[in-house]
Amino acid sequence: MKRFFLFQLEMDPAWPFHKKMVFWLWNFSILLIASLCVGILSLAFSPVANRMAMLCSYLKNPWLAFLNLAPVVVLAFLLYFVVRRPGLAYGLTCGIVASLTAANWFKLQFRDDPLMFEDLKLIRETKNMMGRYHIYWTRSLAVGLALLLLGGLFTHFFVRGRMRRCTPGRLIGFSVLFVMALFIRDFCYNAEIYDYKTANNDLINQWSATEVYSSKGFVYPFLHSIQTGVDKPPDGYDEKQAQMILSAYPSADIPENKKVSLITVMLESYSDFSNFNIPGLSDKVYADYHALEAESYTGNLISNVFAGGTVNTERCYLTGYSNLGSFRAKTNSYPWYFRSQGYTVEGAHPCYEWFYNRSNINVNLGFENYYFVENYFSPLTGGDVGYDDLFFPELIKLWEKNKQTGKPYFSYDLTYQGHGPYNTDCTWWGDDYVTGGNYSTASRNILNNYFGSIYNTNQNLTDFFDYYRKETDPVIIVLFGDHKPWLGDGNSVYKELGINLDLSTQDGFFNYYTTRYLIWANDAAKEVLGNDFIGEGPDMGSYFLMNQVFRLAGWVGPSYMQATQQVMDAVPIIHTTGVFVENGVVTTKLTPEAQALLQDYNTVQYYDRKHCIY
Repeated sequence: MKRFFLFQLEMDPAWPFHKKMVFWLWNFSILLIASLCVGILSLAFSPVANRMAMLCSYLKNPWLAFLNLAPVVVLAFLLYFVVRRPGLAYGLTCGIVASLTAANWFKLQFRDDPLMFEDLKLIRETKNMMGRYHIYWTRSLAVGLALLLLGGLFTHFFVRGRMRRCTPGRLIGFSVLFVMALFIRDFCYNAEIYDYKTANNDLINQWSATEVYSSKGFVYPFLHSIQTGVDKPPDGYDEKQAQMILSAYPSADIPENKKVSLITVMLESYSDFSNFNIPGLSDKVYADYHALEAESYTGNLISNVFAGGTVNTERCYLTGYSNLGSFRAKTNSYPWYFRSQGYTVEGAHPCYEWFYNRSNINVNLGFENYYFVENYFSPLTGGDVGYDDLFFPELIKLWEKNKQTGKPYFSYDLTYQGHGPYNTDCTWWGDDYVTGGNYSTASRNILNNYFGSIYNTNQNLTDFFDYYRKETDPVIIVLFGDHKPWLGDGNSVYKELGINLDLSTQDGFFNYYTTRYLIWANDAAKEVLGNDFIGEGPDMGSYFLMNQVFRLAGWVGPSYMQATQQVMDAVPIIHTTGVFVENGVVTTKLTPEAQALLQDYNTVQYYDRKHCIY
């Protein structure tokens, strides 16, 4: 029996024009529909919660629908023009899209962490993860697989338009699709489209990086991650040069008789406004903090961020890097170094583990334990975030628990209290922190809420330091703020206060990005290390703060730290805006000597970021 012409492998040249058109229309239409179905199934498995509602939200947003479905369709047709068989093109498209979608789905289930392009390079880590988790089947997975297999069977038996090897149409079709792929790539990489036009926050927590990723489907954010996941080397990068620089600084252990515990607390949105002469600001707000500064080594910390972006200051401090990578793989860091020296390495943040994906990234940065609401504070807070009255006593309990091990302690901790925005309609801490001045009601409420929080934090800091002041074990405490606080939409309160935030001026730059750092040691640490830890230190970025701690402690440190000491002295601020500070002056153009040091620094930090030794 002669096969119906639609299902023949190849078009018969003797067919009339209308029959040829029907033949190709059938093949192209079915492949289009089949690839769209693959894309929609991928969307259905992009989130792990509210899946039907999320699927509807994807399809309602034209940008999200296009950027998730168009790449699948273009891939299918590109493969069709390469392999010439629609069934094979469909099968390959299914294999690629379905396997990546499934990997993303399971990764979200197991680690609340989406699949990004960079993860494809972590074959060993993927294998280890698969060994730790039980891969399971659900009814929806089974249905999805069955639908894909049915599509494969249908295209194999009923869509059989095989192209001839050498035809102008094949070359033209491939070329057109390739150009379309380039356009789609540009759309996927576009930051404005990703941040604004595809915003889909109604069903998610927009502060969760994982949920923001899932809110955009899977194919689109995965393709977007190709650009963000590529850690490009700096201009003029030379790997051999980096190796040569680092080889000149052999990593040094901390002498056993010099191993003192190091506790760091980064204070959310904490900044000292007392030098701005704020009308009506009560002296009591910063009195306790200034008393601590009087017995500490202190200075100005210049962050890369303003009113947000806490994690930038945090990870610069923990790694010594001014240019941060994604940290989706094990990365050299100071926590890893302290672990190699026999320290217990842990930390705490009385907020949620998904915030900035800390639950996954902190492991890659070397933390043995990290305590969040989910795994520690929840019974104490009823599942909510914790504030300083609770947080600081719990830090002391964690310290006491570690004392039983006999090991020195490295702890990096981050408060939640102080996180903006601050209420404009009522006050949370009372009204006696800003009592004078000519302010609008909303601004006065913002200021009382902010400074009331600061006052409470300072009281807790006093009790916290008093505990370690009595400790016989040697302890260093490092304290700093992550960034300036939010003070009204459009910086309205800063404007009322007359604070210059003009980044084109030196004063404006420092006002915008400056917080304070404090390095304090108890008497036992001062005796062990032979330093009183008192004085005024230089202005610096948080990427150099650990260098200063080691210098005061008399520790030599790892190779990377040693290699960066010279640039720290010459260019202590290397800002992400392209601004530097050399000899106390804000500049965009360094002297030749400083520029050479900066080039070596960029080379060394890129190499160190890419070659974990722990």
